[in-house]
Amino acid sequence: MYTFDSRVRYSETGEDGLLSLPAIVDYFQDVSTFQSEDLGIGIDFLKEKDLLWVMSAWQVVVHRYPALGEKIRIGTIPYELRGFMGLRNFFMDTEDGERLAQANSVWSLINHKKGVPVRVLPEMVEKYDVKERLQMDYAPRKIAVPQGGIRQEPFRVERQHLDGNHHVNNGQYISMAMAYLPENFAIRQMRAEYKKSALLHDIVVPIIVTEADRVTVSLCSEDESPFVIVELTGR
Repeated sequence: MYTFDSRVRYSETGEDGLLSLPAIVDYFQDVSTFQSEDLGIGIDFLKEKDLLWVMSAWQVVVHRYPALGEKIRIGTIPYELRGFMGLRNFFMDTEDGERLAQANSVWSLINHKKGVPVRVLPEMVEKYDVKERLQMDYAPRKIAVPQGGIRQEPFRVERQHLDGNHHVNNGQYISMAMAYLPENFAIRQMRAEYKKSALLHDIVVPIIVTEADRVTVSLCSEDESPFVIVELTGR
């Protein structure tokens, strides 16, 4: 397990004054990055070996969104490394131990020059020192998209959407999907299934299915094959 402490900043809150879902996702991405860097198997280590961890799936469950100024603890638990896959939990707690949010994630280790999966290295297995996974209701990795999706106005990937790997950042996809939510839709759970990476100047075609308590957003290429499918479930 690895943790760091923080405090909810104004720049991380939404119109309601609470920490936003994209900010929670950013915290979770940051804590896994901090752990890898501190263990010496972070970004530079991966670059030297032409390797890249690619997100395959997210499941984030939010019990309560903390308010501006609240002190929070963010943590991560790598709980399984097998073949070319890594499975990792995340959590966000208050100072007093209240569980605010928790998440599951599935990653694939890729040789980015060859575009092929690579077995997890022995030094990664040793240093991550996997622990027991969190207790939560684990959803399937794959998302079933309901019929009847409505195509929205396409938009283009710009530089502000990219991360250091020159792909659209995982959290950016969540912000893109949230733009299609009904007003006052309170998100209890977010699931995302990543299919392929969107790059600078790619055209993104959103296809939306809205149900009573769930919105499914497929962010697709021009041929309507998904970059990512995001499922947002309300309270």
